[in-house]
Amino acid sequence: MTQHRIYAMSFAKVYPLLVAKAERKGRTKAEVDQIIHWLTGYGEEALACQLAKDTDYETFFAQAPGLNPARADIRGKVCGVRVEEIAEPVMREIRYLDKLIDELAQGRAIDKILHRRPG
Repeated sequence: MTQHRIYAMSFAKVYPLLVAKAERKGRTKAEVDQIIHWLTGYGEEALACQLAKDTDYETFFAQAPGLNPARADIRGKVCGVRVEEIAEPVMREIRYLDKLIDELAQGRAIDKILHRRPG
């Protein structure tokens, strides 16, 4: 099976797009970072390090210090596809992040987005 192009994309190039999407809707970079921290376990320094290293998307998720187990509760559609039905693990992780950022941009409260589960 061929690898998706998005896996090789630099997370440092995607990150500003995630922030811009949120900021266009009146949300903040800090909220985007909070979502990334919750989802992946990266702290501020570790996230900055990944961005500085120009890590690709696949490696970004593979090296995540603690993928939140509650992420499996994320439901809904991204790009017309239900995230809970995505079979490929890396693509599912990418779409989890997309879904959470979409919810942020739609004005949903951060507490509701993160489901306030442990992690």
